[in-house]
Amino acid sequence: MKTTLATLVSALALGACTSMPMGSTYSQDTLPENIRVPAGHMVAWETVGSGDITYECRDKANTPGQTEWVFVGPKAVLKDRSGRAVGSYYGPPATWEASDGSRLTGTQLAVAPAGAGNLPYQLVKANPAMGQGALSGVTHIQRVALQGGVAPASECSAGTRGKRETVAYQADYIFWKAR
Repeated sequence: MKTTLATLVSALALGACTSMPMGSTYSQDTLPENIRVPAGHMVAWETVGSGDITYECRDKANTPGQTEWVFVGPKAVLKDRSGRAVGSYYGPPATWEASDGSRLTGTQLAVAPAGAGNLPYQLVKANPAMGQGALSGVTHIQRVALQGGVAPASECSAGTRGKRETVAYQADYIFWKAR
């Protein structure tokens, strides 16, 4: 009985780490060409990230006397399609971490506009995952289905330099592996 119960608990825990079956058919047809994952890949994991992005009012690079809102970093919960928390996204550096402890960082390959008031679509080349789990073997991450997250509309001037503000956002993060 103990072995059967332990096996059942282990199977349920493993199932909780994924929100979409391996190799599902996520369509990239409506996405801009430059953020599509190359042929020969399949969806490994699909999440919805919701949280905040922090911006700071800083001097504009190479433009003396001007200021701008600068992206500082994200802090979001990753959930499966049923709303269950399955990981987190934070930075810098931008890091995706599954509840099973596997995590990865990546290098941005491309962005494309995703509509006024929304962060851009994004394609990231994943670095090798640290730890074993849901993120093992992931080669690319797409950020799609964006809502919000752009720099604040509030004043950023010499008088507000150093001020930080957070803005809410939501995005789908699609994780891909080579077939």
